[in-house]
Amino acid sequence: MTCPHTADLPATEVAPDSAEGCADCLALGEHNWSHLRKCLTCGHVACCDSSPRRHATAHFQATEHPVMRSVEPGEQWRWCYLDDRIV
Repeated sequence: MTCPHTADLPATEVAPDSAEGCADCLALGEHNWSHLRKCLTCGHVACCDSSPRRHATAHFQATEHPVMRSVEPGEQWRWCYLDDRIV
């Protein structure tokens, strides 16, 4: 089943706003995140809920950008917060 929210994404892939890690953790001077996710609406890179600060979820709650993609090596899946599922 295809997530209907992917139709709202930009026509071209957005560039990540951080190549070094979770943008929010880095701004706080922290470097202890787990799995990174990239917002497919704006490119914000954030850490997942396995990380202490859960910045990917916080980004969704602040922006309502629903679809994230894993940026971990070897992972290609996407997650939709509105559908609460892997797409």
